[in-house]
Amino acid sequence: MSMLTPQGLKGKQYRITGNSYPRLGRPPKRSRKVIAALAGLLALALVALGGVQLYDIFTGRNRNASAQACATPSGKPLAAPTGGATPGAPAASGAAAAQGDPHAIPQPATVTVNVYNATAKAGLAGRTAEELKKRGFTIGKVGNAPAELDKKVPGTAQVIAGPAGAGAGTLLGSQIAGAAVTADARTDASVDFVIGDSYNALLDETQAAAALALATKPSPTPTTTGSC
Repeated sequence: MSMLTPQGLKGKQYRITGNSYPRLGRPPKRSRKVIAALAGLLALALVALGGVQLYDIFTGRNRNASAQACATPSGKPLAAPTGGATPGAPAASGAAAAQGDPHAIPQPATVTVNVYNATAKAGLAGRTAEELKKRGFTIGKVGNAPAELDKKVPGTAQVIAGPAGAGAGTLLGSQIAGAAVTADARTDASVDFVIGDSYNALLDETQAAAALALATKPSPTPTTTGSC
């Protein structure tokens, strides 16, 4: 009996039966090959998709598609309006006003301003009227504010204009910081300048020009990229 034979076996022969036995080698690589093949196909698909998108960008096909998507029911692409002034844009001084646009900013000489003092400070209306006259405005009535406004304007000033004097009200309101511009039912283009309790002085002409530019600045046009 060999020294390697366990005690009790006495030289008997034993053999392994059945089909289950431990595998000492690595598992088959078939699953790895399948995963690698799928990953390669996915990479090729992504490369192809990127190439199509680049082709569309350089050839302008997306722009054509967007134009067709934004077409009217008749099939014609929407077009920007031609002719006329852009809504909200400042009109040329005097020119558009002469054509009957009440929102156009007129020349100061064409604006008749009534100056009223709603404070307890004597002589304020007269001094303010002189300043406005130096700036080219035409001065109408000068005096104390009517009863419904006397001592009832807490801000710097209240500018009052009718529908025909909307542009004139904007021009006059830019001459003083914090002025409240309101509308009434008058039929002419005159404007009332009612001095309030917080009034000190008119803006200087440079500041007034900047305030007018800001008041007449057109609203930004929304972009249509990616939508109609």
